Amino acid sequence: MQPYELSLAQAADSIRSRRLSPVELADSVLERVEQVEPHLQAYVTVTAEHARRAAREAENDIAAGRYRGPLHGIPMGLKDLIDVAGAATSASSRVRADHRAQADSTVAARLAAAGAVLVGKTHTHEFAYGLTTPQTNNAWDRERVAGGSSGGSAVAVAAGTATFTLGTDTGGSIRVPAALNGVVGLKPTYGLVPRHGVTSLSWSLDHVGPITRTVEDAALVLTALAGHDPRDPASLTTPAIDYRPGTGTDLTGLRIGVPRNYYFDHVDPEVEAAVRRAIGQLESLGARLVEVEIPLTRYIQATQWGLMVPEATAYHEGTLRTVPELYQDDVRILLEAGELMPAGDYLRAQRSRTLMRQEWARMLQDVDVIAAPTVPATAVKAGQETITWADGTVEGVSDAYVRLSSPANITGVPSLSVPVGHDTAGLPIGMQLLGRPLGESALLRIGHAYQQTQPAPTLAPAA
Repeated sequence: MQPYELSLAQAADSIRSRRLSPVELADSVLERVEQVEPHLQAYVTVTAEHARRAAREAENDIAAGRYRGPLHGIPMGLKDLIDVAGAATSASSRVRADHRAQADSTVAARLAAAGAVLVGKTHTHEFAYGLTTPQTNNAWDRERVAGGSSGGSAVAVAAGTATFTLGTDTGGSIRVPAALNGVVGLKPTYGLVPRHGVTSLSWSLDHVGPITRTVEDAALVLTALAGHDPRDPASLTTPAIDYRPGTGTDLTGLRIGVPRNYYFDHVDPEVEAAVRRAIGQLESLGARLVEVEIPLTRYIQATQWGLMVPEATAYHEGTLRTVPELYQDDVRILLEAGELMPAGDYLRAQRSRTLMRQEWARMLQDVDVIAAPTVPATAVKAGQETITWADGTVEGVSDAYVRLSSPANITGVPSLSVPVGHDTAGLPIGMQLLGRPLGESALLRIGHAYQQTQPAPTLAPAA
């Protein structure tokens, strides 16, 4: 096994025990970047010199007894919405072509303090306003979409060009590409991870979280990220904790909610079969399955778009009026549509969200987590605009991809996407676990228990 193939936990253990040096790991990852990046285009920019310098510093610190923990010397990628002092934050857009960050974002500063090594900034769908990331190719099939908007971040992890990455999630933008590329994606509870220094799409829906090879890796990164920052008005004052799951697989006493509506409607049969097999595996580990009714489903997508569209337009008001030609057409059209949305519609979406949060809180009193597909279909061909379901219903790709992930953004509950196999075309399938607010520990425990019963995850061919 090459160093770039190691999970974060494996690499950390090897570095801590001096069986692997951070320099060897960084060199291996950068060689992998040179090999596959021309085919995948996961990165906006690769900071190879910075990575090698940071890896040497990590190696020297560890040799001197200054080991900082499991992220020390680990190569990472950051979505190109996340500020790093002195580096460009382009949001994969010509609008930001000349922008350079003056200071680190909170999450970048925390990862740097933990000793992580920045490999580069990963592509996003322009300003995170889309579900495909058209610049980037799927790690398992270059002719298919990477998913978005954190497509570059997911592909980098799936292909071995970063040991872990950060993404952002406004309607599913961590979990959707994680599912489509066969890796783990965690959207934390709203406000658990500070967003200071992260370019916003929709302030009341935005989240920052990790994309990793394994659930255990996601827990390690979340432990470094979580904690209050007063510079983010939504940041929770909840004390930071260690999210690492135990090694056990016994889920006795846990109640897994299985939706009888919404989450299995208009879902590809192979996706449904894989997710239900995974749910059955959770039951075999001792969990009790409980049918649940998802509330207020007819309002979910209207509420998501009703909140996101006007908030995104408000953020871009200045540049939309001065340099609209610099935006990609799909993003510019959405931003212009936001200018036409009546204030009353936005207020109704706010009221709808309040009702959904209340109803989801009631539903989650009866179960510990809900298990469901992350996305209803695997990665579509690049350029494909619609999906036709078995009953003849035609749905836009973006609407389909956001449909099952957006409830967690509206309600603010945590959601973890875990790979649960591949379809007959070899494309990855993801299951998401949704929990109570600040219920990350339960999600990570369950996801980690499931992964321990499965074959070790493998990287995408990416050739």
